[in-house]
Amino acid sequence: MDSYFHIFTDTIFGFFALFLLTKLLGKTQISQLTAFDFISAVILGELVGNALFDKDTGIAKMAFVIALWGVLLYSVEMVVQKFKGSRFILEGKPSLVIHKGAIIREEMKKNKIDVSELQHLLRAKDVFSIQEVEYAILETNGHVSVMKKPEYQTPNKKDLNVYPEEAFLPFTLISDGEIIEDNVKEAGLSKDWLHKEIKKQNYNNVEDVFYAEYTEGKKLFLSPFRNKPERVKD
Repeated sequence: MDSYFHIFTDTIFGFFALFLLTKLLGKTQISQLTAFDFISAVILGELVGNALFDKDTGIAKMAFVIALWGVLLYSVEMVVQKFKGSRFILEGKPSLVIHKGAIIREEMKKNKIDVSELQHLLRAKDVFSIQEVEYAILETNGHVSVMKKPEYQTPNKKDLNVYPEEAFLPFTLISDGEIIEDNVKEAGLSKDWLHKEIKKQNYNNVEDVFYAEYTEGKKLFLSPFRNKPERVKD
């Protein structure tokens, strides 16, 4: 009976401790499972599982293990937030696997996926033919983000007899107040152009802009830093 009581008490404690840890770390552990998050979840589950069936391991030691692992995960999260260059190492980098309707074989080989797997991921997005896809990005959590060709977008432009326009992939030029130089170059732009566009929209510095997105043929979209949401007037 003592062994059952030991497992019971440890299980109850482990359940609430892991629940609290998940709340403290945020929802990314569940909704955006990257390779690093997956490894973290497996190791944490293994640590708690071993503690449950080890009679020499009590609640105090289990609490220490969970707290230590939580501190490590939180520290990594802080490093990722402060040092953006570490994101590619710890979280990975999205890969463009379809560009203007053409499958990028090199990116698929790099991410170790074949055409069948790509088709499976596309079907999860209600896309049953690769011919419908203009751009497809393999995200760091293993999901695929899809931009359909104009004639296949909803509502169907063929049904509306609307002449399809060329689709352009948006570029993130500023994130967290910092210019993403690789995206600026890939979009065929320059930092001088970006600074001028920012000033046109009444921002003095790049640091005043939280997020900037550029799509060819459209006005530069800017989102400023805001500590608190604006209060809705009655």
